[in-house]
Amino acid sequence: MTSLELVTIGTELLLGFTVDTNSAFLGQAFAEAGVRVARRTSVPDDPEAVREAVREALARTGFVVTTGGLGPTRDDLSKKVVADLLRLPLVFRPEIWDELSARWARMGRTINDRNRSQAEVPQGATVLPNRWGTAPGLWIAAAEGVVVMLPGVPLEMRGLVTHEVVPRLASMGRGLVVRSLTLRTTGIPESLLAEQVSAVEDGIAPLTLAYLPSLEGVDLRLTAWNLPPEAAAAALQEAAARFRAVVGNQCYGAGDDDLAAVLLAACRSAGLTLALAESCTGGMIAERITAVPGSSDAFLGGEVCYANSAKERLGVPPRILEEHGAVSEEAVRAMAPLARAKFGADLTVAVSGIAGPSGGSAEKPVGTVWFAFADAGGVETRRVNFPGTRHEIRARASQYALFGLLSRAKSAGAGGMGVARLNTTLP
Repeated sequence: MTSLELVTIGTELLLGFTVDTNSAFLGQAFAEAGVRVARRTSVPDDPEAVREAVREALARTGFVVTTGGLGPTRDDLSKKVVADLLRLPLVFRPEIWDELSARWARMGRTINDRNRSQAEVPQGATVLPNRWGTAPGLWIAAAEGVVVMLPGVPLEMRGLVTHEVVPRLASMGRGLVVRSLTLRTTGIPESLLAEQVSAVEDGIAPLTLAYLPSLEGVDLRLTAWNLPPEAAAAALQEAAARFRAVVGNQCYGAGDDDLAAVLLAACRSAGLTLALAESCTGGMIAERITAVPGSSDAFLGGEVCYANSAKERLGVPPRILEEHGAVSEEAVRAMAPLARAKFGADLTVAVSGIAGPSGGSAEKPVGTVWFAFADAGGVETRRVNFPGTRHEIRARASQYALFGLLSRAKSAGAGGMGVARLNTTLP
């Protein structure tokens, strides 16, 4: 068995009130076990919809994993529907009921008859003990194929998959895995990145490459399919090295690396400290830095200089704001060294822009953001025009500021302390 299908059950998923994080986790977990998710189907809490989705999935792959619909309420109908589909009667299991009753007693509560349905399972099914909740998982092997039924609560589902489902899948496999490695890039648009790596991409088969753009940049997802674990790891590392050589400094990390964390690591390595002067980003850069544990050993602090009066309190001369405006090269050129001096930091960035949706002009349209980077070598300024909504503009500006600081921290670590030109092209 090399592939299976997912059926996620729940009207709230289709209405958009609940975000389906379960499918992402399942896809990654099954790939690690060498099993590929061939298709994912979402259906409402409707008996006929559930029945047809499971029936069709079984016909295609013979192996289906469902999430949701195993609780004690009226809309929890998945188990009965699947049991009927497979022509298996529901059987009451006293040992499950006893465990449920004991669990409720440990919580100081009395179980009621509504929960009895959770102790009913299709005849012959293997019960997957749920140590994280009340609804046990089920592994049902029938003539039509295998149906694995899991609760929809993410904590419970993940526990059952990790400890009960994946080990069973691994034992059924051929020792082959599906593994991925992600390279994180920023400061380069997807089209330019694709052009830059095209020669390398043509030579990585049988690996595949996916481009994953976001507000923070473009991730390159390399995937090795159906290889022994050692061969997959070696192929991914070799391909990643080739991509890094082509992408250069635009690649700042791998996997789940966060740019702020990479920046802080570079500052620690070079013995540098950071400070900020933020206007349009309103503290977003500081929030990203301080979200990293232990950031205080490199990050000293920052000023949110949103109003002109706040910029003046930092020390920006009123004349600059009157003549050039808050969103100007002159304003950020003054803000950056003032913040650097106030906090006694080695590196500083100042940011001021027009995030919209109003406030723009022909000369300074919405999305205009000025940056100034200050270090021991002086101040460098840069104007960038970002697309998107207010949130997107501020998020992109925060990413740009962090990447600019990282470029300088790396330069200092290499013995080149001083203002380094930004090597970035923004979409």
